[in-house]
Amino acid sequence: MFVAAARALGGRAADAPAVDPFAELFVRAAGEEWADLLDGRVPDHLLLNPEFGVQFQQHQIARTRYFDDYLRAAVSAGCRQVVILAAGLDARAYRLPWPDGSVVYELDRPQVLEFKRGTLTQAGLESIAERHEVSVDLRENWPKALRDNGFNPSLPTAWLAEGLLIYLSPAAQDQLFDAIVALSAPGSRVAVEQMDPMPPDTVAAMAEQDDGSDWVRLIYNDPRSEATAWFTGRGWAGERVYLNDYIRELGHIPAAAQSLTNLATLVRP
Repeated sequence: MFVAAARALGGRAADAPAVDPFAELFVRAAGEEWADLLDGRVPDHLLLNPEFGVQFQQHQIARTRYFDDYLRAAVSAGCRQVVILAAGLDARAYRLPWPDGSVVYELDRPQVLEFKRGTLTQAGLESIAERHEVSVDLRENWPKALRDNGFNPSLPTAWLAEGLLIYLSPAAQDQLFDAIVALSAPGSRVAVEQMDPMPPDTVAAMAEQDDGSDWVRLIYNDPRSEATAWFTGRGWAGERVYLNDYIRELGHIPAAAQSLTNLATLVRP
């Protein structure tokens, strides 16, 4: 919900690189506290903090634009099967211009998918792509759950891992990558967001802050396989870009002095 609120707020700027109108729908459906944030009645909220809030909103909007463009390019190249891992409140099945025959699989825990479905149904909205909910925890046998819901591993697939990898241990990340490769036909693509490990003193300082300690307890800050090198070492092709550099490519000035976040797109020949 915090991320959706950042997308809703960040998309209000006239020159925002991306706009997700569904983000505000979800945030308001979450209750009065979140609606108050959007309506400016919580001025001391972390997302409105001039130091953290502005750069976090920019982060979310920039990565939204990157992955929106990735999926548009993937379907233009012939991928009609899309898998969104840990989909959360991703509403791309509803808001991107999907060609006929496109199928989007959204993997997440049942409570998340139920909230999303209920909110969108109540608003009278229907997905543009054929949408399949796959209720599964990624610590479980999600490849089987995906196949059981109609996924065809013989077709080119566009995979998306946005805002996910930092919540996986290094070993779990590599297992996820192994599964993606095993399920990917030639012509498949994968796009990931990855964060370089933070300095230990930065993590320690955040753990002592009221508004940063919860997040620090959820993440794995250990050294891990760099995604682009991992996939290219297995025959895929692609490249990565650091978020701040990408923001500059969009014609904007990064709000953060430094960013450890990078975005990458890889293609299986």
